[in-house]
Amino acid sequence: MRIEEAAARRQAHIDSGRETVVGINKHRLDKEEPLDILDIDNSVVRESQLRRLEKLRAERNEEETKETLRALSQAAASGEGNLLELAVNAARARATLGEISDAIEESAGRHQAVVRSISGVYSAEFGEEELMEEVRQLTDEFAEREGRRPRIMVAKMGQDGHDRGAKVISTAFADLGFDVDIGPLFQTPEEAAIQAVENDVHILGMSSLAAGHKTLLPQVKEELKKQGREDMVLVIGGVIPAQDYDFLKENGASAIFGPGTVIPAAAKKVMEEVNKRLNEHGIS
Repeated sequence: MRIEEAAARRQAHIDSGRETVVGINKHRLDKEEPLDILDIDNSVVRESQLRRLEKLRAERNEEETKETLRALSQAAASGEGNLLELAVNAARARATLGEISDAIEESAGRHQAVVRSISGVYSAEFGEEELMEEVRQLTDEFAEREGRRPRIMVAKMGQDGHDRGAKVISTAFADLGFDVDIGPLFQTPEEAAIQAVENDVHILGMSSLAAGHKTLLPQVKEELKKQGREDMVLVIGGVIPAQDYDFLKENGASAIFGPGTVIPAAAKKVMEEVNKRLNEHGIS
């Protein structure tokens, strides 16, 4: 929690200009040159990996593989034996990483990270500046008009385990007058959409730091459509190249927040999109 607090404090210093980061909040280029990025089709890679797994399972000695996995499970349950050695034996018998993990999980269970957020740090460090007050006024007016505060869910999907930025966003938005839900790590698009719908949020915010945005965002949009909640505002932020913005907007992103985005400015844009969507659909 102290690490989260320090991260929120530093982000507030950067956003307010109290700490200079050249190229981010000072001396920015008028025009960024497009980055030369390898564009990978995740669905093609996934299909290729599935074929490799099928080939591996067809060619290995299945009984030998199962025996090594049983030995691993028994050692994990009894507490006796060298788990690393047994895991290596299983790998040599062509067991997959998932199978090895499952063998230990039978007795050890699976770790579930506890999602916590802090409050008050971002606003205290940012200060009572005009932009902060403007956003608070927007959220207060929304609450008075709609009978509840604007609600956002911050989601981390796929194999992206970097959640520090998502937590900083969460605490900052809470300080700005939003009700904030934080999804667990490693959600699927379906799980994130279901949680957002069940929590009846106005905004689903995706945090992307592992280059999965071009795959995950269209899938989330499709899941929201299945749930009958196409009206929900879908936004995304993180390490997203500028050349991907058009694709994301075409596939349902109402707003995109790349590196260097000032959080209160992002919150203001989110409120503008929520109010626009409510006017279009007549919902609350």
